[in-house]
Amino acid sequence: MTDSIAISSPEPRLNRRQAAKIRTRQKVLDAARSLFAERGYEPATIRDIAKGAGMSTGAVFANFQDKAELFEAVLTEDMTRLAEVVEAGAPVDQPVRNRLVGALGAGYQSSLDQLPLFQAIVARSWFQPLAAEMRARAATKNLLLVVGGLLQDAVAKGELRKDADIRLLVELIWDAYLSNYRRAAYDNWDAQALSDHLAKQIDVILAGALAE
Repeated sequence: MTDSIAISSPEPRLNRRQAAKIRTRQKVLDAARSLFAERGYEPATIRDIAKGAGMSTGAVFANFQDKAELFEAVLTEDMTRLAEVVEAGAPVDQPVRNRLVGALGAGYQSSLDQLPLFQAIVARSWFQPLAAEMRARAATKNLLLVVGGLLQDAVAKGELRKDADIRLLVELIWDAYLSNYRRAAYDNWDAQALSDHLAKQIDVILAGALAE
């Protein structure tokens, strides 16, 4: 009897046109991210984004239907990166409170230089259509899964009660995290001040879920 060896087929190589399209799309995304981070959503125009990318407005519209779709694409990329930063920022062998503060504090450190972008995310969440809201929630899913994973690990270790409502705790922690960007915008708080305040918020949020 012979053992069969599974040979994975190589990924198809992109042709020159496909590779150029991907590069163009990424140049537009990078230019849009820079402009959204500098000005916020409303003041950033497609014309200025195209200029920042070194191409025509037609080239932008060839890749994105409108500014809203472009913003959503930037949001998806940035939330994916933020989830990676948050996951890597959680200290090991620490109580769940310290792990959450360390993880989300790393998020503040990595994103505070793009404050207008986060202001735009919060502002648009109140006025965008339902379909756009659902897509925005999907973009933050990985980040929320990281927070939920830290909480579930704490349940498994006996730090939190077995009947702790993980979904509700994730929602409260995320809402607190996101709302604190207002303090950076209007009160000039730096990342450390935001993290210190978030630690107090997490203490209150977790108080009712701690194992006795």
